[in-house]
Amino acid sequence: MTAARRNGKWLGPRLALCALVFCLTAALMAPAPLTAQTTERIVVDRHTGLAINGYDPVGYFTDAKPVPGRDDLEYPFAGAVWRFRNEGNRAAFIDRPEVYMPRFGGYDPTSVARGVATEGHPLIWLIAGTRLYLFHSAEERAAFTADESAAIAAAEARWHSVERELVN
Repeated sequence: MTAARRNGKWLGPRLALCALVFCLTAALMAPAPLTAQTTERIVVDRHTGLAINGYDPVGYFTDAKPVPGRDDLEYPFAGAVWRFRNEGNRAAFIDRPEVYMPRFGGYDPTSVARGVATEGHPLIWLIAGTRLYLFHSAEERAAFTADESAAIAAAEARWHSVERELVN
């Protein structure tokens, strides 16, 4: 057998091996498909890492309105950066973040009740009971206020399944 035929004999298996390695590498490096609209359990700005677009979560309770936080008064918590208007608000949040964080991580409770994670907007908000809720639109907030108890119960019932769909 000539040298050319001998080398050709090994070319096929070598190409097959290279193709297999390439395919496996590509499969391992490919991003996993997402089943949710977002990748966070708490709504954050993907460019800055800020929760609720930098608004002070305590301000909704103390000032009864959205108040921008300061960039020199930040606190990292639960995978997000939270900003505050003053030291007192930051201290209150650090002491009891579950009280001041938007319920459902800042996702609209009416969409959560439908099984979907839609980001709430920090300027379309409501405090119901003792919790802050952010809404995607004024219409969603109006639907929520029509029967707050039923809306909260429906969102609570679906939240765990929606939360499982969100990727850390």
